[in-house]
Amino acid sequence: MTKGPAREVLLPSGWLRAAWAVPSCVTAFVTTRVGGVSQPPYDSLNLGLHVGDVPESVQENRNRLMKVLPSGTQLQWLEQVHGTSVVDACADGCTRTGDAVYVDRPGLGGVVMTADCLPVFFASSDGRRAALAHAGWRGLLDGVLESTVARFPDVPAEIHAWLGPAIGPCHFEVGQEVLDAFVAAASLDREETRAAFVPTATAGKYLADIYRLARLRLRATGLLRVSGGGLCTVCESSQYFSYRRDGVTGRFASVVALLP
Repeated sequence: MTKGPAREVLLPSGWLRAAWAVPSCVTAFVTTRVGGVSQPPYDSLNLGLHVGDVPESVQENRNRLMKVLPSGTQLQWLEQVHGTSVVDACADGCTRTGDAVYVDRPGLGGVVMTADCLPVFFASSDGRRAALAHAGWRGLLDGVLESTVARFPDVPAEIHAWLGPAIGPCHFEVGQEVLDAFVAAASLDREETRAAFVPTATAGKYLADIYRLARLRLRATGLLRVSGGGLCTVCESSQYFSYRRDGVTGRFASVVALLP
C-alpha cells in the first residue's frame, strides 16, 4: 500500500486535512459547518442525526460528504456514548455503538462526530491500518485513546496520531473533580497532568487543556509521533459547531479512510 503514485482526496474549501507524516493511502480530514442544507441552529453542514435536525437535511449533508471520497468507499458510522469501545469498521452500512473505529481494509473508513470533544486520528507507519477516536473528557479519562492504540498490532512507537479541532484551553472550564480524576488516573507525569489545568478566578474552577492531556495519555502508551491540536471550536464560530458555545447545534465530522 505504500508504493505507487501519491493519492490525495480533493477537499472542499475550508475543510481541514490532517497534517501528519503517513502514507498517502490514508486520507484523514475534518469537515466544517459550511456547505450543507441544514437550517439554523444546525447551519449548514450538520452531520448528526441525533441533535434534532431534519433527517432529510442530515442525509443530504452526509451524501455531500460521501461524494468527496473515492467511489465505493464505505464509512463506519458510530453511535457515540462517551465510552472506550473500539469498533472494527465494516462495509454493511450498520451504525455501531462505540467511541473509536479501527480500519484495516482498503476502501473502508470511519467517522466520529464532535462539537467540542477531541477527535484523534491514528495511522500505522506503513499506512495499512488507521483509526479514529472520539475523546470527550470522560472518554479521555477512562482510556479511549489507550484502547485505540491497543487495537493496533503495531508497537505504539510505529503509530502516528493527529489531534483534530476541539474546545481550546481558553474556554474549557471544568471543576475540581475533573482535575482530581485526571491526576489520580495518571500512570506517569502527574505533575504535568496537573499543569494542564489552569485555575480561574472562581475557586474550584480550572481551564483544562484537552490537547495537552491527550498528548500525555498517548505518551504514556509509548506513542510519541503526535501532531495537530491548537484550534478552538468555541472561538471558531464560523467554521465549527460548538455545544459549549451554542447548546443546540450540529456536529461536524472527522473522517479517516484507507483509499481503495
